Amino acid sequence: MLSSDFSRIAETLDMLNKSEADWIHCDVMDGRFVPNITFGMPVVAAMKKHTTKPLDVHLMIVEPEKYIADFAKAGADWLTVHLEASTHLHRTIQQIHQHQMKAGVSLNPHTGVMQLEDCIEELDLVLIMSVNPGFGGQRFIENTYSKIATLKELILRRNSKALIEIDGGVDLHNHKRLVEAGADVLVAGNTVFSAKNPVEAIYHLKHLTQNITA
Repeated sequence: MLSSDFSRIAETLDMLNKSEADWIHCDVMDGRFVPNITFGMPVVAAMKKHTTKPLDVHLMIVEPEKYIADFAKAGADWLTVHLEASTHLHRTIQQIHQHQMKAGVSLNPHTGVMQLEDCIEELDLVLIMSVNPGFGGQRFIENTYSKIATLKELILRRNSKALIEIDGGVDLHNHKRLVEAGADVLVAGNTVFSAKNPVEAIYHLKHLTQNITA
């Protein structure tokens, strides 16, 4: 949703409801953990009223543990926090589960996936940032492919059920390779909302084909 027109949120969500998109991804930024400010609980709650799809809320904020209950109340179905922002990560994961949400952990480009080795069994999702977090429309970081492979090996070795989500620079040129590398979930903002036909762009992302009208 970061790349959408915020003045037309209800209309945008109606379009997404009719598309093949599986989730609605919401980037929450505080201007401290990342150099940008987006929106918080009231906007997430407003989105919840207009969508039939799960809300995948990505907290790019400091002290995320303080706001878990608030985002659960706002309607988040999946809640992802950053490893780099979570001093007591295992406790935070437990708190997310206690509030009946799926728990995710995100890694910045410089953070190695093996830092999740001691909690990977507890996770429902690992979000790999394939750009430096804070702004949409950035260039994809090529090292992401090898990072996915390392993470996939860890998940399989530890018998974890965590999904691998990729956020940043996902487009109709790299989406197929990302899935082949082991990604389960692709976050596509600019690729969808800059397309002439966003519903068609989503279709091609889902079916791993090239969208000629994007």
